[in-house]
Amino acid sequence: MRRTIGAAAVTLAAVLTLGACGGGDPLTNASPAPAPTASGSGTGKVVIGSANFPENVLLASIYSQALQAKGVPVEEKFNIGSREVIFGQVVNGMLTVLPEYNGGLLSYLDPNSTGASKDEVNGELKVKMPPQVELLDSSPAEDKDSLTVSKANADKYKLASIEDLAKVAKDFTVGGPPEFKKRREAQFKDVYGLTFKEWKPTGETTADAIKSDDIQVGNVFTTDPKILINGLVPLQDPKNVFSAQNVTPLVFKAGVNDTVRTTLNAISAKLDTTSLTDMMKRVAVDKDDPPAVAKDWLTQNGLL
Repeated sequence: MRRTIGAAAVTLAAVLTLGACGGGDPLTNASPAPAPTASGSGTGKVVIGSANFPENVLLASIYSQALQAKGVPVEEKFNIGSREVIFGQVVNGMLTVLPEYNGGLLSYLDPNSTGASKDEVNGELKVKMPPQVELLDSSPAEDKDSLTVSKANADKYKLASIEDLAKVAKDFTVGGPPEFKKRREAQFKDVYGLTFKEWKPTGETTADAIKSDDIQVGNVFTTDPKILINGLVPLQDPKNVFSAQNVTPLVFKAGVNDTVRTTLNAISAKLDTTSLTDMMKRVAVDKDDPPAVAKDWLTQNGLL
């Protein structure tokens, strides 16, 4: 299952009973981004957008606060909608900066792409994106599909990667969204030699079903706070069955300058999956305010 911004909204809402934040499209009356100067630097206000789910709002707040700390004038347009709604807003300059997921964006632009690793995905994106936009540096942080097990089963069967499931798959029940079996059964068999005992459509209850041992392995997104809450173990995917989904700033070229690029790239250099998951626990479980969580992370990493 390719990770898309729209899918992320549904998944996180289902798992955490969180709805989308905000009503309506904040970009209805937005103005295009300012034209570049003769030197090619963006001038005026940088408009930062986000999709309408908590993780993307958090990331946008990180970008916004870091840029403001560098003296960049910022306007926030958060909680807009899915990729189908907001990607075009970056292309036409109504948004200047957007937190993206590289694999999801590639799947949106080319549903037939087979790019899997970060370098493969980003290489294809450079060719396939409209010329008005560009990707900056991808962070190590990913919000992607995983096969996840309980710590008890990881310890008992010495499971660290999907490859390790080959010795136990015949005795394991695997769970996930209803479409998971159709999309992944052949891949797991062809790439990793896995034939599971049973497939169950566990949907948003997958993480809890792993904890209770109703299923022994399941499809859980890597920044789902229930991984931490339930003490689950996402298995490594050395053969890239699940494509890279690195958090990556997408920018409107004419609206950004070197300060914007350098600041956002510095964020990507520091952001990893563990820290993103920790922040999302604070937002989704502890109900902390996303801007406060963003500020804490930026401060801890010397970016404010």
